[in-house]
Amino acid sequence: MSRAGAEDKKDGSGSPEGLDLPVGLYVVATPIGNLGDVTARALATLRACDAVAAEDTRVAKALLSHFGIGARVLSLHAHNERTAADGVLGLLREGRRVALVSDAGTPAVSDPGALVVDRVRAAGFPVVPVPGPSALTAALSASGIAADGVVFAGFLPARGAERRRRLAQLAAGSWAIALFESPHRIAATLADLHAALGERDVVVCRELTKRFETITRVPLAQAVAWLGEDPNRSRGEFALVVEARPVEESPALDPRRVLETLLAELSVKQAAALAARLTGRPRGELYAMALAMKGDGPGAG
Repeated sequence: MSRAGAEDKKDGSGSPEGLDLPVGLYVVATPIGNLGDVTARALATLRACDAVAAEDTRVAKALLSHFGIGARVLSLHAHNERTAADGVLGLLREGRRVALVSDAGTPAVSDPGALVVDRVRAAGFPVVPVPGPSALTAALSASGIAADGVVFAGFLPARGAERRRRLAQLAAGSWAIALFESPHRIAATLADLHAALGERDVVVCRELTKRFETITRVPLAQAVAWLGEDPNRSRGEFALVVEARPVEESPALDPRRVLETLLAELSVKQAAALAARLTGRPRGELYAMALAMKGDGPGAG
C-alpha cells in the first residue's frame, strides 16, 4: 500500500471499514425512510464512535440494532440541547468520539444539533460532517422546479403574527422555496402559502424514500382541494417545493415620450444618446427620431 493510501485509510477518507477516528463530533446523516440509503461511511463512523447523541434514543437504538451497532446512546433533543451539549463536551474532553444523529436525515437541518455543533467547535474540537440522506435535497432533486436559487424555510411557525411575518418575507423574495411540514398542518400551510404567494405551483413530496412515497406538482390554488380528494394524501411527513415568483418584466419605455422629455433640456445628439441607454433602442434610430421631432433648427446637433 502506498503512503497516501495508508494515510487515507487511517483518516477514513479511503476504506470506510475499521476507521481509527480522531476525537471529535461526527455529524452523521441517517436514512429518512429507506434503510438502504445509509452510507458505508456512516455505518463505519457509528461503529467507531464511543457514543451517539440522538434526537430520539428509541429511533437511534432501533437503527443501530438493525445494523448490529452497540454504541452508547445519549439523548439530545430540542428541550435539553444546552445540557446535552455539556455532556458531549465532557466526553470529548475525556478523549471520546461522539456521533450526532437526528431521527432521520441530516442533523441540525430543521432538527436539533446546531447549538451543540457550535459549542463543540468553539471549544476547539473538530466537527466532521458525514453527509448522506436529506429530505431537502431529495425533494429539490425530484421537484423539477428550476430556479436561480432556493430559500429553505424549514418548518413555518405554527400560527399567529410570526407565521404571517415569515410568509410575507417568503412572498417578497424572488427564489423558489423549500419547506417541511407535518401531516396535521399540511392543509393549513398549503392554504396560507396560496394566500401569501399567489398563483404558483407547489411540488408536494410525501413520505420520501418510503413505501408510500408520492411526489405531485399542483397549482397552489388547487392544492387544498387536491389534498382533500384522498385522505391518504394528508398522511406522513412532507417536504414542499414552491416555484419562484414569476419574473415581472418592466413595461417598455416609449422612445418618443423619452425623447420629448430629454429634448426639453438637451441637444438632439445628447438626447438620442441618453434615450438609447434608457430604452435599449439603437442610437441612430433615436437620433433620426429626435431630428424629426426637433426639426432642423438651431440646437439640432
